[in-house]
Amino acid sequence: MARRALKLASWTSMALAASGVYLYSNKYLDLNDFGAVRVGRAVATTAAISYDYLTSLRSVPYGSEEYLQLRSKVHLRSARRLCELCCANRGTFIKVGQHLGALDYLLPEEYTSTLKVLHSQAPQSSMQEVRQVIREDLGKEIHDLFMSFDDTPLGAASLAQVHKAVLHDGRTVAVKVQHPKVQAQSSKDILLMEVLVLAVKQLFPEFEFMWLVDEAKKNLPLELDFLNEGRNAEKVAQMLKHFDFLKVPQIYWELSTKRVLLMEFVDGGQVNDRDYMERNKIDVNEISRHLGKMYSEMIFVNGFVHCDPHPGNVLVRKCPGTGKVEIVLLDHGLYQVLTEEFRLDYCHLWQSLIWTDMKSVKKYSQRLGAGDLYPLFTCMLTARSWDSVNRGIGQTPVTATEDSEIRNNAANYLPQISHLLNLVPRQMLLIFKTNDLLRGIEAALGTRASATSFLNMSRCCVKALAAHKKKNTHSFFRRTQISFSEAFNLWQINLHELVLRVKGLRLASWVSALLCWLLPAPH
Repeated sequence: MARRALKLASWTSMALAASGVYLYSNKYLDLNDFGAVRVGRAVATTAAISYDYLTSLRSVPYGSEEYLQLRSKVHLRSARRLCELCCANRGTFIKVGQHLGALDYLLPEEYTSTLKVLHSQAPQSSMQEVRQVIREDLGKEIHDLFMSFDDTPLGAASLAQVHKAVLHDGRTVAVKVQHPKVQAQSSKDILLMEVLVLAVKQLFPEFEFMWLVDEAKKNLPLELDFLNEGRNAEKVAQMLKHFDFLKVPQIYWELSTKRVLLMEFVDGGQVNDRDYMERNKIDVNEISRHLGKMYSEMIFVNGFVHCDPHPGNVLVRKCPGTGKVEIVLLDHGLYQVLTEEFRLDYCHLWQSLIWTDMKSVKKYSQRLGAGDLYPLFTCMLTARSWDSVNRGIGQTPVTATEDSEIRNNAANYLPQISHLLNLVPRQMLLIFKTNDLLRGIEAALGTRASATSFLNMSRCCVKALAAHKKKNTHSFFRRTQISFSEAFNLWQINLHELVLRVKGLRLASWVSALLCWLLPAPH
């Protein structure tokens, strides 16, 4: 009897093992579907990173050259472990990792440079999974809905992937399909992150990363609702319709659901692809100016901000019909809605920074929650040194030395930065991320922190503050006075820009004359 039971148990075990191997090898079974696997992986990685920091730096004098070198190695090892965890657990983990990778001037470079790869290592759903989501949400098979449907996605992100397709009426469309397991796993993943962040805080009280969990908890449900993304796309298209250089793909609502979004297909090169721009004779300075105008208007005037401008979501092209340069804005899932009080304080702060009014810089930084850390806050906001902020951020361009200094300070002041991120209003967190992503684009284009971009920001601040004052007065005389003041301030900015251009032309002519004198034309 015992032998028979043992034999039965052996055959059963072999059958279960064989079934498991078959299902796993044929991708019917995914270890990531098991919560215990995801939790175990996350706990093990967090423990390994914590142990590395606790033991590796313990016996080295703080602040010494040896300490700095060793700390950089620990940062790099930890960043790689974190990246591996994100790639393994996918979904929400990749989304949070991408957020961290975008904070170039707020986190140590070892982390941001390592986690940046997550933008190109997002998971892909199989065609079987794509068909399943479309069938469940639209009630039809792919061949019933589309004349053709490319199996290979145009791109895959942490929450979804996009396929090119052609409708039966001949329209070429982009079909965004959510990864099928993300919705179910996201809430559990956020809870797990919250527990781990609290555990890390017990070991390292000076590091406060609860702001990251709070942001994920608030924004992820919105990003997983593609109908919300479609509404955001239409809202920003209407809001910025006066910019003829902006293209937002049209949404096809009749074939869109919470997990499937159908939109007009628009082709173009990534905004950081200088080779593409050279081939298509697109001026990088024009693109940088357009991008600055667009985001200044979103932030200062409307308070409705597209918060994921990484290069894959911002394309450039020459319009097929007119030949005019266009910026194509994609992925409208993540927007920040600024309260009026926050937006106006932020306007005042940037005005103060641009015109070097340090008394007002302190006042409005503190109104935005920075407290006594306002010098660090302004450096984080502008990605400039405190010395440059005091001299005027529009007066001197960013040097490679200053850029390196800012990045190094992100490592040296990490406890203070994490504390500050917990102090400021939640709205500021996505603004920091957006600023850093835009700076990355400007750096790739070689147009970082030009005087023109600051002047465009200043124009938007003047318009926003004037509109607020007009809204809060019923006196015709006062409204007229505000309008004249606004016109005068804008005239001053235009005059200042003209002077800068004349100086630039004069300098160019002097350089040209000097070169002609030094290098006379051959006879």
